[in-house]
Amino acid sequence: MAEGTCVFCRIGRRELPASVVHEDPLTVAFLDIRPINEGHSLVIPRAHAAGLADLDPATGGRLFETAMRVAAALRGSGVRCEGVNIHLADGEAAGQEVFHVHLHVFPRYEGDGFHLRFPPRYADPPDRSTLEATAARLREAIGRA
Repeated sequence: MAEGTCVFCRIGRRELPASVVHEDPLTVAFLDIRPINEGHSLVIPRAHAAGLADLDPATGGRLFETAMRVAAALRGSGVRCEGVNIHLADGEAAGQEVFHVHLHVFPRYEGDGFHLRFPPRYADPPDRSTLEATAARLREAIGRA
């Protein structure tokens, strides 16, 4: 999606309405229009980045700093909040629907009805040699990055 038509770019430029909870030169945090729970916020970079690979490290760091501020605000706001989830979907297979990097920051409480479902294989962790082989592949890829 082009930056000019990206809904999150337009929110970041204040061309579309949003209930903003925090903004700075690099990021904007605003309430999700389809909240998991009251206070569910999205944190976006102002500059368009479709996925994590498109995000510069300084902005990525600021994105997480802003998410931390929003999480602290949720805990101190009086909104029901016994815990906080931070979620980022990077790519269609991961569930990303708006292709502009964004972190979901939402309060959690006992019995709120939200659940993560793990696949059946989650109960059978891989052996150490499999983990070490995967770690080696990732180290090699990081070295090339």
